[in-house]
Parts: sequence; structure tokens; C-alpha cells
Amino acid sequence: MGIIAWILIGLLAGFIAKALMPGKDPGGVIITMLIGIAGGLLGGWLGKVIFGVDSIDGFFDVSTWLAAIIGSVILLALYRLVTGNKRNHRHA
Repeated sequence: MGIIAWILIGLLAGFIAKALMPGKDPGGVIITMLIGIAGGLLGGWLGKVIFGVDSIDGFFDVSTWLAAIIGSVILLALYRLVTGNKRNHRHA
């Protein structure tokens, strides 16, 4: 797959991950896209390591989208864990 396909999958997978995990995030569209792209890579790697399958086959394969979405959800959870609600904590 080309870079345009990865960006498109990343954007959509990141958006779906945010829809599955609603809440306030400090990131915007760029962060969503980066989480999605990295999530796709993470999901593909986990699919290969855990199940021994090549889960990133092509743009229209269900396994590619599932891997990207699952990886994005994992990374979004980690992102929220690391960033927390730092904006809401004010020091006097």
C-alpha cells in the first residue's frame, strides 16, 4: 500500500477509535491521524506476532481495517493514560 492509503486508513481508523472511546482528547485531526497510522502498524504487528498472520494485506481487506482500528484503540488508550487531564489540574 502507498503512503496515501496509509494516511487515509490512519485518519479513518483514528476517527473510529475516537468514536469507540468518546471523551475529551487534547489532540486534533493531526494527532488522530498519527494515532491511526501508528495503530495500523501496531495492529498489523500484533496480528503477526500473536496469530502468525499477515493482517495488513490490502486497502479493502477487512483484516487491514480491524488491525488498524484495534491498534488505534490501544494507542488512544495509552495516549489518554500518558496525557491525562493535565489541562484541568490548576495549581494555586
